[in-house]
Amino acid sequence: MKSLRQPLRLNFDDSTGLPAHSTEITLNDWQERIRFGCKWRQFKQLEHYLAPLLPAVEQLGCVLLGSGDYHHLSQLLLARLDSTQPIHLIICDNHPDHMRYPFGIHCGSWVYWASRLAHVARIDVIGISSEDIALKHAWENHWLPLIQGKVHYWSIQQSASWTRWIGAKNAWRGFANADDLMQEFLTELSSDLPIYLSIDKDVLSETVVQTNWDQGHFLEQHVQQLIAACKGRLIGADITGDVSAYHYQSRFKRLLSASDGQIEPTASEVQQWQIAQIALNQRLIEAMASAWLN
Repeated sequence: MKSLRQPLRLNFDDSTGLPAHSTEITLNDWQERIRFGCKWRQFKQLEHYLAPLLPAVEQLGCVLLGSGDYHHLSQLLLARLDSTQPIHLIICDNHPDHMRYPFGIHCGSWVYWASRLAHVARIDVIGISSEDIALKHAWENHWLPLIQGKVHYWSIQQSASWTRWIGAKNAWRGFANADDLMQEFLTELSSDLPIYLSIDKDVLSETVVQTNWDQGHFLEQHVQQLIAACKGRLIGADITGDVSAYHYQSRFKRLLSASDGQIEPTASEVQQWQIAQIALNQRLIEAMASAWLN
């Protein structure tokens, strides 16, 4: 039985397309303040603005966030869930998004803040091939949630063996390819908690779609397998990793995004890449229609 939940586009950057039967909240005026990262004051202002506009949690389908620069909006959506109902947060991402960021919250730090939500019982970030978890960047990762067993990294062709040195040997699993990772993850996926699924399409190979971040090894089939495994348990979901070009007014944000290795695609690249991205969004949303928790 398919759910009546309605997909929603939080439209900061006109990147996602408008899937069938979806609604939209226009947020273009918030782009400079929120994109890539923001101070907590700005984040709370957006949260307050969206509160009366967002559908009730039980009516909300998959939320399209746009560029991966908005992945920290997953934190806002997670915070709306019932704080008394433990959930399992599964994140498909080429990056851990669990890095230290002293200026508020940003797209690379939000997993740490999600780990501090009482109802988020476990977090698995799957598909990481970024050097963000390599030894030279170990100090930039938040260690305590790894040590506590709340956050887990599942990587492809990237080692985070340093986790055992901090007393978190069970926090990292490494694989040679995406097939092996997904097979192992689905074998171990427990069946006792509702699931919130967050998909950043930079986890996908460049042969599937193009983003403006470094990309991973997943194929669409791996994400589809995961969605199928969530059948009857999906309590919330979002998709990010669409592509758009934006030139920050803030010099600080320009420096930060450049330091993260972001490329700024041309207008023609954006137009071309969005064709495949929009089509993929529709297919993933359609797959989720049978996965929702009733």
